Amino acid sequence: MIKYIYADQLDNFPTLKDTMFKDRAGQFKIRHGWDVTVDENGYEIDEYDAMNPLYAIWEAADGTHGGSIRVLPTVGPTMVNDHFSDLAGLKVVSPIIWECTRFCISPRLTEGQSKVAASLILAGCELGVRFGLESSIGVVYSHTLPIYRRIGWVPVVIGASGEGREEISVCLWPINATVKANICRKSKIAPELVEYWFDQSFPDNSFTPVAIAA
Repeated sequence: MIKYIYADQLDNFPTLKDTMFKDRAGQFKIRHGWDVTVDENGYEIDEYDAMNPLYAIWEAADGTHGGSIRVLPTVGPTMVNDHFSDLAGLKVVSPIIWECTRFCISPRLTEGQSKVAASLILAGCELGVRFGLESSIGVVYSHTLPIYRRIGWVPVVIGASGEGREEISVCLWPINATVKANICRKSKIAPELVEYWFDQSFPDNSFTPVAIAA
């Protein structure tokens, strides 16, 4: 299932924390070869993890990390504005647009990876609907764009750079109830389940919207 956890709450979930940051190291440093830092614990952590982002984390049956995304408001520092504003052609700063980064799927998942990926996409959309957002922004490999289109979340590409499988795109994804329903239908994940994940993480609407807290 999906759990929404702020960074300052991660110590309450030591197994999820440990396996998430180690899985990020494996995906981004080892498999993709990105220029990222891995600390003495084997964690891939950057400066944006220190800004109390909100994570949506798929918790596997054994309590370990199955996949995750990281969300931050664009009214504060973001990867897109700090490192890719030339690619986007502008800086995106808005309380109703959040950045989504570090989309990670655990290599321990031997099956069901597509279901976890779809669940994370829906978790991001649900978060946006609940928090009153209009869009999500992020940087992805361009060759992954058909995956988003097939699942029903069609992005607007606002900038691209590179060639072949190394080409990257800065994209905006719309957030609204219609988009959420479309993704649920195509992924065959019930909207009631998506809403349950959110409500379990924030009982009695106890969440603090990052756009306000930042």
